Amino acid sequence: MNYQELADIILEKVGGKSNVTSLTHCATRLRFVLKDDSLADDETIKATKGVVGLAKSGGQYQIVIGSDVQSVYRPLTELLDLDESGQQLEETDKAEGLGQKILATISGIFTPILPIITAAGMIKAVLSLLVVFKVVTATDTNYQILNFIGDAGFYFLPIFLGGTAARQFKSNQYLGMLIGAILLHPTFTTLVTSLKESGDSLALFGLPISLVSYSSTVIPVILSVWFMAYVERFADKISPKAVKFFLVPMITTLVTAVIALVVIGPLGSILGDWLAAFFTWLENFGPWVVPTLVGVFSPFLVMTGTHYGLVSLGINNRMTIGYDTIAQPGMLPSNVAQGGAALAIAIKTKDADKKALASSAGITAIFGITEPALYGVTLQNRAALIGSMVAGGIGGFFLGIMGARNFSGGSPGLLTVAAYIGDNTLYYFYVALAGIALSVLIAFVVTFILYKED
Repeated sequence: MNYQELADIILEKVGGKSNVTSLTHCATRLRFVLKDDSLADDETIKATKGVVGLAKSGGQYQIVIGSDVQSVYRPLTELLDLDESGQQLEETDKAEGLGQKILATISGIFTPILPIITAAGMIKAVLSLLVVFKVVTATDTNYQILNFIGDAGFYFLPIFLGGTAARQFKSNQYLGMLIGAILLHPTFTTLVTSLKESGDSLALFGLPISLVSYSSTVIPVILSVWFMAYVERFADKISPKAVKFFLVPMITTLVTAVIALVVIGPLGSILGDWLAAFFTWLENFGPWVVPTLVGVFSPFLVMTGTHYGLVSLGINNRMTIGYDTIAQPGMLPSNVAQGGAALAIAIKTKDADKKALASSAGITAIFGITEPALYGVTLQNRAALIGSMVAGGIGGFFLGIMGARNFSGGSPGLLTVAAYIGDNTLYYFYVALAGIALSVLIAFVVTFILYKED
């Protein structure tokens, strides 16, 4: 495939460079923010070879490419004069609903850091595997080195989130990362640990600072950077032009850091703990409820982009209680079920083009990339949609009642099933494999029975 040519066509059909406000990408989609969506030629884009589908959600014009998205994104950044971050060219005045803005913000904050969490989580999974098979022990130097390599992505998560949150709130990304670094500074964490042990308090000029550790947290830094964006604009407004270069970042950092340590950070930590406690209660009350619902409705969540809300909850759970029982155990059976449904159509159909599309989409869906199956098969065939929803629900119910735990995230599928290795046991890994097999089989059988040629 000629990716440069595909990039040229896409840019032309979305209305040209002048119609593009910003561009980012996730694992499978190009995510445009357009000044005017009506200038984009939807039908031509969907019919373009190399484009799997099209979605509009959260104020974004999303073109589904598949696993080759990075190869198309690079020439687009050159055509648009963007750097790899896809930084916005200018402010957009497009009117959006509150729900769309929230979804777009969540997606923009968490999508760029998913590779970090996935890498760190998979390293931890490998380490758990080494412990299970007694290759290393917790006292080995080898274990300790691999452990801190895997922990780094989680421990310093507030720094990465500070950067992505700042970009979403249209403030300086590096100052956002600095706020995350302040929350993690060794002196502060040492003070918190020692004062907790002694029972003493901590204050800055009489302002009480809560003894909270912010490593591996999510909400405190996001709220702090959101506040920082307003401080930065105010500082820019009041600072004389001659000293603005150093005065704005100094005021922004100092004010935000103090308020974050005194008010926002502790509040965010409490909110994160409440969320974790709620989902822990939900898991104890009925661990099958959420995975079942997510398994049934995941195709529609992915289609509308609302699954990023679940992804963020899953990340918060992994950072607070150590594992996710919400997003991943529900999306895993749904993803592989779409693969099973697509393979059923590939075997039953007599249409050569449909057979080729369904077979390749089915395999990639089982491995964790669902967009080719979702837009090319599932949403095009009632039998495949029913089969994947039924199998996704049953698979989610199975993983729920078996207590499946995901320790690192990643695109839910066979390739990332090692993310269920943790707590120095293979139990959750075996449960996930059984859930995959069950979901693929049920989706295949149901779709094969219901499918009829158009």
